[in-house]
Amino acid sequence: MARRKTPARKKAARKAGRGWLRLPSLPRPRITRRRLAWGAVLAVVLAIAGPSVVNPPLTWTMWSEARRLGGIEHRWVAAGDIAPVMLRATVAAEDANFCRHWGFDMRAIRGALAEGARYGASTISQQTVKNVYLWQGRSWPRKALEAMITPLVELTWSKRRILEVYLNVAEFDEGVFGIDAAARHHFGVPPAKLSAAQAGALAAVLPDPKGRNAARLTPALQKRAAQILDGAATIRADGRSDCFES
Repeated sequence: MARRKTPARKKAARKAGRGWLRLPSLPRPRITRRRLAWGAVLAVVLAIAGPSVVNPPLTWTMWSEARRLGGIEHRWVAAGDIAPVMLRATVAAEDANFCRHWGFDMRAIRGALAEGARYGASTISQQTVKNVYLWQGRSWPRKALEAMITPLVELTWSKRRILEVYLNVAEFDEGVFGIDAAARHHFGVPPAKLSAAQAGALAAVLPDPKGRNAARLTPALQKRAAQILDGAATIRADGRSDCFES
């Protein structure tokens, strides 16, 4: 069978191309499931470990309240610029065993469930995770995510940092977020100048910031604030504030 002749035009093109350096074709990058999985793990690790040194951005609650109200009061402040009594009062009010647990206070959880509560008592670590990473409201999906993230935060953040972040993202009144805004809004002083009585009052409103006013406590809340200050003195005396006192 006669060989088909190569057209002259193709021969000329081949001769013209012989002098050029032909680069080998590079393999296309292949994104495997394993790489995607490791990328997702790295993103989660960075998202959780990052706020241990970098102040977290606006939280979901802050964003939603700013949108609803047209703006919020908030300014970040370091733990060193907060009156130590405020740090102790917060722990005494919200989580007296903060320095002695790894994110969950099992005794408090068992006590809350024994009293018929649907959910166990939340620690400051859990509340920080909820405020920084999740959303408000009670639901099992949110509690499940909170339970998964909290041990990782405890592993990568210091106790002092957890408390610092908590005090900077907690709500103290409608549209008032963080201890700096709260101290100035209610008492007209920076957080470093808060008195013991003012610190106790601010800690007393944390469970219900929209329904309580730190500057005008009811008699029942005044009693609660006094109990908080007694608790703050107790945890200082027995060493339960050592993990966040500098």
